[in-house]
Amino acid sequence: MESLRLVVADDHDIVRRGLRDLLEAHVGWKVVAEAATGTDAVTKVREFSPDVAILDISMPSLNGLEATRRIIQSGSKTRILILTLHDSDTMIEEMLDAGVRGYVLKSDAARDLFVAVEALQHGKTFFTSKVAEMILNGYLKKRKNSPEVEPGASRVTSRQREILKLLAEGKANRDVAVALGMSVKTVETHRANILKRLNCHSISDLVRYAVRNKIIEV
Repeated sequence: MESLRLVVADDHDIVRRGLRDLLEAHVGWKVVAEAATGTDAVTKVREFSPDVAILDISMPSLNGLEATRRIIQSGSKTRILILTLHDSDTMIEEMLDAGVRGYVLKSDAARDLFVAVEALQHGKTFFTSKVAEMILNGYLKKRKNSPEVEPGASRVTSRQREILKLLAEGKANRDVAVALGMSVKTVETHRANILKRLNCHSISDLVRYAVRNKIIEV
């Protein structure tokens, strides 16, 4: 069984203890650190370099969204899973733009937590069904309200599709460059071209496109 190292961040002691017990019941999984604040979560991720960090949104000193941004901007390879009560369109869009590729509602945790962690462990994405539906609906709404694009403009080349998939999975430009054996500058150029060709304006738009076209799994 492949080993997995996790950090759990939530400002409620009983929630953290419950998550630790639940996660460590899975063979090979180990919670290497806990955090009660967003600032502490960033520190623990930097210190322990876990495979997956499970963060709540509402934490003191630094919320889960800003903690996520700081973790990802630091170049950390840790995958971020948001486990929260909140499911607003605005919150989900902010999470996608920050680089989150796992989002589970606490009400769905008993059903989805293990599956979500396993997906992130293997470089995939996971969104609770309600969140996945909101992502898709948000994409369709934006497309409906966007100017029509010329025929064929929504198609991407096979190379662009590879890059799109990695970006939608939360990979940074430098990680995409390493994975595909190209320069960071080339990736940046492809990224700009993909955004233009698909009439997308942000990474969250790319994620929606990837979900709708089954380029990434949810």
